[in-house]
Amino acid sequence: MKKSNRNLRPDEYAIANLVRPSTRVLDIGCGDGSLLIHLTREKNVVGRGIELSQEGVNFCVSKGLSVIQGNADTDLNFYPKKSFDYVILSQTLQATHDPKNVLLNLNRIGKRSIVSLPNFGHFKIRLKLLTTGQMPKTNLLNEPWFSTPNIHLCTILDFVNLCKDLDLHLESVIVLNEKGKVSFFSKNLYLANLFGQQVLFVIKN
Repeated sequence: MKKSNRNLRPDEYAIANLVRPSTRVLDIGCGDGSLLIHLTREKNVVGRGIELSQEGVNFCVSKGLSVIQGNADTDLNFYPKKSFDYVILSQTLQATHDPKNVLLNLNRIGKRSIVSLPNFGHFKIRLKLLTTGQMPKTNLLNEPWFSTPNIHLCTILDFVNLCKDLDLHLESVIVLNEKGKVSFFSKNLYLANLFGQQVLFVIKN
């Protein structure tokens, strides 16, 4: 589950800065609702959430959030077209079974989609795999291969190429370091793919 509202993940702070006030937001895989609480309080958004775990749903509801239990792979099909100004998928796409269909649904449901991902093309991951011959672990990706929820690993360039294949318009690419600071590598995708540890993609319909 996500951390409390007072200690959002670095990518969640970056996402919050992108959301305009008084908009309609759907947070998919919202955990304990930390980001939704922050956006509701600081941006006056109309927030909704989908969370896979019953524990997360129960916690969100106890905090007064409008969150339902659901699966990004199957339940997004039921949302009407352009029903939200922003659809957020933070650190979740790589754990879905059908990322391609999930992205298409995000683009259908929201006027803008914000997707955050760990970058599996980071040079430390490449180096650890090369030198040890084993699946690497980092501060951001600290689960061993047999228990990680990440089943579709991708790099920044992989995601950009998928968006091209799906004819999705990438409005911006924001590369973050481990501490959540925006990297100047954002302007060069090839360097971003090598040195960026996590990334935010804004897709505009």
